This record gives sequence, C-alpha cells and structure tokens, in this order.
Amino acid sequence: PCPLVPLSPCPLVHHPPPLPPGPYWDATHFNLHNVKIFTDATPNEQAEILQLCSCGLLEESYFIEKAGMGYMAKMVLLAETTEERMLYALFCGDEASHFAQISRFLPTPEPVGTDKFFLRFLADLIESQDKAVLLFVLQVVLEGWGLSHYRSLAKDCVDKNLSLMLHSFLEDESRHHATGVTLFDRTCVTPSSQQTIIETLASFLQMVQVGPQSVVTAIEKIKGDLSRQQKLKIFTELDTETHSGSRLKLLRSLMSHSNAEIILQQLDQQKSFHPFPPEKCV
Repeated sequence: PCPLVPLSPCPLVHHPPPLPPGPYWDATHFNLHNVKIFTDATPNEQAEILQLCSCGLLEESYFIEKAGMGYMAKMVLLAETTEERMLYALFCGDEASHFAQISRFLPTPEPVGTDKFFLRFLADLIESQDKAVLLFVLQVVLEGWGLSHYRSLAKDCVDKNLSLMLHSFLEDESRHHATGVTLFDRTCVTPSSQQTIIETLASFLQMVQVGPQSVVTAIEKIKGDLSRQQKLKIFTELDTETHSGSRLKLLRSLMSHSNAEIILQQLDQQKSFHPFPPEKCV
C-alpha cells in the first residue's frame, strides 16, 4: 500500500472487543466436577461458572493485598523500634508489588467487592489501633493461611504466567508470617486484646465453616435461582465438610502458640473449628 495513505479499519467490518481470558482454574480446583448441575450444564454455562469462580479468587487476592498495604503502613506507625519500622516499610513494598502484579490479571481495573463479608471483615479489622490484635489476626493467622492458599492457587492454575506470579509471592508471605509469629511471642497480650482477638477470629472462622458459598453463588448466577434443596445437594456434592474441615484444621494449627493458649481454648469451646454440615450452609 502507498505509505502516504494511512491504513484504517474498514467501517463496514465489525471488530468485537477482545475476549476476556479463559478461567484460570478448572472444575477440579473447585470440586465442581462432582456437582451434577455443573456437569449437566452446557459447555458455555460451565465456562461462565468457572470464569466467575476464577474472578472471585483473583478479586479476593486483590483485596487481600490491598488490605496488606494498609496493614503494613499502619504497623510502620505502630512500630516501637527503628528496626521494626524499617522491616514493616520493606514489607509494605512487598504488598504493593503483589497488588500491582495481581491487578494485571483482573478483567476490570478496580473490582467492586465490598459487599463480600470477608472483604468487609478485612476493612473493619485494619481500622483497629490494637497492635496485638492486628499482629495475631492479620500477620500470624491470615498471612499464614495466605501462604497455603497461594501455594494451592499456584499449583492448580492453568495459566503459566499467573501460576509463576503466585508462586513468586510465597517467599515474601513466608517472611511476613514468620516475623509476625516472632513479634507476637514477644508481645504482652492484655485481657481486652485477647477478647477482641477471640471475637474477631470467631467471626472469621464462621466464614470458613459455612463452606464454599462463592461457588454456589456462581452456579446460581448462571443457572438462575436455586431452591434450598438444590443448594443442599450442591453443598453435599462439593463435600463441604471436608472442604471446610481441612481449612479449619490449618487455621487452628496457625493459632497454636504459647502466647495464644487461652484464645485457642475459647475458640475450641465455641466449636469454631467444626465445619458446618450442608444443611447449616444453606
């Protein structure tokens, strides 16, 4: 073509927007291969359900890293020594890097996820001025849980680039968690802080006890309103008690520290580590 004439798309040809990336995790990651309403769905419906589930995981990670930046910045201000302040400033850089990397994989620049209980829980928690509460709940428990969570996401991810990115987070998460354990073991926990930690963790653990609610919500968005009996069947097929039970067992092990014996004892008495059966998840 003549170099003096600029090339432009033909106005009569429709150029559709690029398609969003396919689901980053397959049916087995969500245990959907055992759910009849999913296996009976059309291929398009299956892809849409998996897309919603995958986006849900990415958005959750996005908001966790966003909360992590806020937490580390707050701990810079609450630090009692220069060394501690320097450490949290470095950790804040890690969280900012993770946040920026995850953002690249999201289908929208700024997802709206504030209606989710877990995300509201995080936002409320970061408003606390109690250093012992922040340290134990966010850095000891949630950073420890995040380490296992990212490892699982990286292992099962079908996208090589996203898998490598999630795997690259593990070293930072491990360092954040280990530092939190060390600092908490040196912290004097008042009865008031202890009670706040127990109430906060009981609320968080209940979100785990109720099983994979987001997966059932994704099915309902694509298949339409589900009856109580249908939801009960889905939770049963998802093997919700095993799903939640393994996570609760991990969380309990993360709380097993000499400085947290009363916290663990109280949560045990409240049966906070017992997964709910399907009928209590609906």
